[in-house]
Amino acid sequence: MREYKLTDFLPTTKKELELRGWDYVDVVLFSADAYVDHPSFGAAVIGRCLEAAGYRVAIVPQPDWHGDYRDFKKLGRPRLFFGIAPGCMDSMVNKYTANRRLRSEDAYSPDGRHDLRPEYPTIVYSQILRELYPDVPIVLGGIEASLRRHTHYDYWQDRLRPCILCDAPADIIVYGMGEKPIVELANRLSQQVDQCTPLSIPHDIPQTVYLSSAVVPQSSDIVLHSHEACLKDKRAQAENFRHIEEQSNRMHAQRILQRTGRVTVVANPPFPPMTSRELDASFDLPYTRLPHPKYKNKRIPAYEMIKFSVNIHRGCFGGCAFCTISAHQGKFIVCRSKESILKEVKQVIQMDGFKGYLSDLGGPSANMYGMEGRNKNACEKCKRPSCIHPQVCPNLNTDHSKLLDIYRAVDALPEVKKSFIGSGVRYDLLLYKSKDEAVNKAAMEYTRELITRHVSGRLKVAPEHTSDRVLHLMRKPPFQQFYDFKRIFDRINREEHLNQQIIPYFISSHPGCTEADMAELAVKTKQLDFQLEQVQDFTPTPMTVSTETWYTGYDPYTLEPVVSAKTQRDKLAQRQYFFWYKPEERQGIEQSLRRIGRPDLIQQLCPRVNFSNQHADNRQGRHRQEPQDEKRGRRRRH
Repeated sequence: MREYKLTDFLPTTKKELELRGWDYVDVVLFSADAYVDHPSFGAAVIGRCLEAAGYRVAIVPQPDWHGDYRDFKKLGRPRLFFGIAPGCMDSMVNKYTANRRLRSEDAYSPDGRHDLRPEYPTIVYSQILRELYPDVPIVLGGIEASLRRHTHYDYWQDRLRPCILCDAPADIIVYGMGEKPIVELANRLSQQVDQCTPLSIPHDIPQTVYLSSAVVPQSSDIVLHSHEACLKDKRAQAENFRHIEEQSNRMHAQRILQRTGRVTVVANPPFPPMTSRELDASFDLPYTRLPHPKYKNKRIPAYEMIKFSVNIHRGCFGGCAFCTISAHQGKFIVCRSKESILKEVKQVIQMDGFKGYLSDLGGPSANMYGMEGRNKNACEKCKRPSCIHPQVCPNLNTDHSKLLDIYRAVDALPEVKKSFIGSGVRYDLLLYKSKDEAVNKAAMEYTRELITRHVSGRLKVAPEHTSDRVLHLMRKPPFQQFYDFKRIFDRINREEHLNQQIIPYFISSHPGCTEADMAELAVKTKQLDFQLEQVQDFTPTPMTVSTETWYTGYDPYTLEPVVSAKTQRDKLAQRQYFFWYKPEERQGIEQSLRRIGRPDLIQQLCPRVNFSNQHADNRQGRHRQEPQDEKRGRRRRH
């Protein structure tokens, strides 16, 4: 393993600045996560990109926001701006469960401590910095600000909130994946002759959001209902969201304006998707791939999860209704080159503790690498938020050949014993029948290779539900496709003499889901011989179709009413059906089935004669799945 010096990391203290011989810095980043110098951690990516552009960058991870604010003052005033990176996960999702209970640990903090970040760090850090340095520009980035760039529903406060710039006294938001806009902003500010101030911030940079008291709408702009109108009329909020999502997923988007009080929120359209060369450049920066030495002998749970993994593409065209990836990364897939991927794999091989196993060779979805529209002109005009729902777009090339080539190139390295696929696999892409037989052949070949060579005993997939009506609202394929894929999975396991399991994920309390839907889910999964623990109670998070539907009561695209489970009692009533096999849940399930008029399911779900025998099977571990601590949302928000 290569030995890294302290100066190989971005400086975090005055002493580290002195080691580099710096008497000033251009940009100081304040991160609510621990500083891990790795391409999966946003603050490190932004810092390294600015560094590569020639700027002096320092980072203050998890500053103490109590007392005298010494962590906010220790590096002094930057030449250009302060940047705030609130974390790889939304701070409130990171801190609380769907039932608003404090999580047992913060995965992005040393030793999992959950007292090292405040709620809404974007707002807290901005307020402190504005108080200490009123004349220094403050730039917001990361998931928290990106997904709160318009009027949004806040589940934890149970109210509609305006653009986060109305609460955080900052000057501009860089939304989405910020490599290009943050460098452009730094370049523009560095041209200032005088000292940079909030008035120096340019307002014409793509992929940024700012407040204006004098903006003049253009004919091409999309003007949303005002924040005040949304407070009065939930239907107005639903109507707004359709425009927001469509523009997040367009190749050539329009500027969005929204009046909020006396100011207008202006969201400039994003940069075009990065090219493969640009994405390679971001991943090829001199990351140490390690936590900063200050964390020696401390465990950072999120880092341990991805320590020996490699991300091979960006973006997701699935458009799942409950997912924020497309709002942050967009739906167009940008792939790293094989050379860049292999370069990073070889770096992983040299890491201390590597024993020949890559934990993941994937992306937001495991098997979208290399996929794009055949007719690029059609893609440039497309407004669909999903390329595969309600049906796979006939223009989409679903060829798995390029992905197979990556797998085989990695597996050919002598130091790699096995590369696992830990990211979620879209089995609807594997089952899709293209008019091109070569594409169908590659899908079959990929399916067999995935199951025989890249599964660590358990393959994780996400059917999410068994009700086709609920699945349609989720923008997921019909449940019949899960049956079809499981038959293929079981057949290949028999043919190859393997003893592997499918681990399905399911969600309760999604908008449109009823208790009867959950009861039928329990029956169907029991018939499939599953005892579910990989489950999640739906958590409304900013900027998803599901959240807007849950809050407003309307489908943003059809404006038809949708009923949702909202009280804790209703949510728990749905969740209990996941655990039909637990004796302590039996009485509550029986009572609920009678209450909703489905006593016919009691004998199927909880037969009194066989229940004790079933419990005995549970104790022996029969088909028991691994525990889940409600952190599943992390895999979708990276």
